[in-house]
Amino acid sequence: MSDFFPNGLPILIGSLPLTDHDKAVDLVLKYSPYIPNWVQLPKNKFEGMISQFLPGMPGYRIEGDKEFIDQSSEDFLSDLTTFYENYLSITSGQKSIEESFPIEKQRLLGLYHLIDRLRQLKNLDEIVAIKGQITGPITFATSVKDKDGRAIFYDEQLKDMAVKHLLMSAMYQAKVLSEFNKKIIIFLDEPALAGFGSTEFLSISRDDVLSAFSEIINGLHEMDVLVGVHVCANTDWSLVIDSGADILNFDAYSYFDKLMLYKENLRDFLENGNYIAWGIVPTEAELIEKESFESLCKIFDAQIKEAAEAFGCTKDKLLSQIFITPSCGCGSLSFELAEKVLDFNLRMYEKYRLS
Repeated sequence: MSDFFPNGLPILIGSLPLTDHDKAVDLVLKYSPYIPNWVQLPKNKFEGMISQFLPGMPGYRIEGDKEFIDQSSEDFLSDLTTFYENYLSITSGQKSIEESFPIEKQRLLGLYHLIDRLRQLKNLDEIVAIKGQITGPITFATSVKDKDGRAIFYDEQLKDMAVKHLLMSAMYQAKVLSEFNKKIIIFLDEPALAGFGSTEFLSISRDDVLSAFSEIINGLHEMDVLVGVHVCANTDWSLVIDSGADILNFDAYSYFDKLMLYKENLRDFLENGNYIAWGIVPTEAELIEKESFESLCKIFDAQIKEAAEAFGCTKDKLLSQIFITPSCGCGSLSFELAEKVLDFNLRMYEKYRLS
């Protein structure tokens, strides 16, 4: 992947506090013109980060406001057989994923609005890459429940089904976005990894996490997709570094010191041609309200200086291998604060970009 150098390019994390996808695309193209992404709008009923990717899974049911997997349904085993047949046909190239993978378009409206807008652009030369995202397998499978309220992660068959379903969701995005002949980037959003090692996830092993990651990441690498892992809090960062992901995305504003505990691992990660997505712009309301562009630049300058020294490289070399991002999505902010985050993010790139 070393032929691609981000040079500080801005990337946005998935969500915005809107209900109108046309307005969301307007913001994306204004503030992330080089790597546009499709947007999740969690104010819309079916665009939560879990429910968005549930349709198409065998046993998927809705009862009132509750969504779950029902293994006891009469058609579960036949649906499961069909699911695996489709998976094998799609991953072996015997079937087209656009025609074979079940999609509820109302769940991925952001994707289709972005595609429609990109088709209308007269000049795509400014665009370097296009970003999509899925909920990561650990967050997804520990959040989705079976009929009895048990997380499907703890059932080997359901966990395997979830991982393969997420892979196909990501492959679908990569395939439909490939019409624009740009580098495709897919992020795995993994907030649950912040709980790795806690009593809540004590039964989840390191091998469990790496196995789930590797199946998705390896599948996307076969499509020449760059894969990022986004964790918006602290975690065992060696999991991300060792996962096979190309991009480690972290909240640099709040957790820079925690990440730097892994400086030797990160040095190897970068020397192998990988990237860090530097979440320097905070997305908590009280933090973004108190910061100015100048104060963020001061923080970023100090971090880049310290990290370059720790990694044994120049600041320019480090900047050539980083993206600049908000620390997390903006879906829970007011519109005014969300736009402030996006504006700061683009201005950071304009100040620090390498030619």
